[in-house]
Amino acid sequence: MSESIYLLTICLPLGAAVVIFGMKYFSAAVAARARAHSDAAYSALAEKAVQAQAAQQATLAAMQAEVAKLSASVASVEKILKQVE
Repeated sequence: MSESIYLLTICLPLGAAVVIFGMKYFSAAVAARARAHSDAAYSALAEKAVQAQAAQQATLAAMQAEVAKLSASVASVEKILKQVE
């Protein structure tokens, strides 16, 4: 057996193992980067949802105050109408 074939049979399996571990490390790094990007996007979405909920709550409170004013007006009109009868 020649020396070059002997070295080739030793180096090919070792090279394959190195390539396999390199691909595994690279895929783990890409997955971690994608997960970090996804987490950042989710955090931004959650922050927007909180802001939207606060705005809706403020609008709801304003609407409830307006309904209370209208209810008081209707009550006073009803009272006047009952007095007229």
